[in-house]
Amino acid sequence: MNAHTKDTQDKMTPQLAKNTLVEGNTRFVQGQQAGRDLMSQVKQTSTGQYPFATVLSCIDSRVSSELIFDQGIGDIFSVRIAGNFVNEDILGSMEFACKLAGTKLVVVLGHTACGAVKGACDHARLGNLTALINKIEPAVEAVTEPTDESQRNSSNIDFVNEVAKKNVYMTIDNIRESSQVLKEMEDAGEIEIVGGMYDIKTGEVIFY
Repeated sequence: MNAHTKDTQDKMTPQLAKNTLVEGNTRFVQGQQAGRDLMSQVKQTSTGQYPFATVLSCIDSRVSSELIFDQGIGDIFSVRIAGNFVNEDILGSMEFACKLAGTKLVVVLGHTACGAVKGACDHARLGNLTALINKIEPAVEAVTEPTDESQRNSSNIDFVNEVAKKNVYMTIDNIRESSQVLKEMEDAGEIEIVGGMYDIKTGEVIFY
């Protein structure tokens, strides 16, 4: 399988880009990854890169976008930060990826049993981690059930996963509100911004 070229990138649509990731994740789950000569792809991309998607995911060691979507070198931009939220620098990176480098899809990818989300549910405080946790805590407050405070913490994995999902939705809203560049591109149909959740037990990504 060859690396993407300017021609194959130009032929990509947002829907085709999403379908490509869905198909790649299906191969990953089934253990039928596509055959790739990665060193050949290194050579193919040495004079330029033409990725088709930008994926914002958590730093969690179990959630490598290239692996779980069965993609090769030069296929996707991978942005990683604990809790998969956006700030000014990440938005700038996304704008570069879409407006200048030509990706057609932005994926905000959360995952089950997220440690950063657990920290937000517990309102953890530790050095610079505190500022990071503060950015995820609005998602905790946005999940209204359960109302029993004793169930609104990291010991309740269903609550944690609901917060992780809410955090994805809120991050997508934040992208649209905070980046005029990406909002205009999406409104024009040049890109699509979607969310997804990765299940660390099954390897499956559910898009929404």
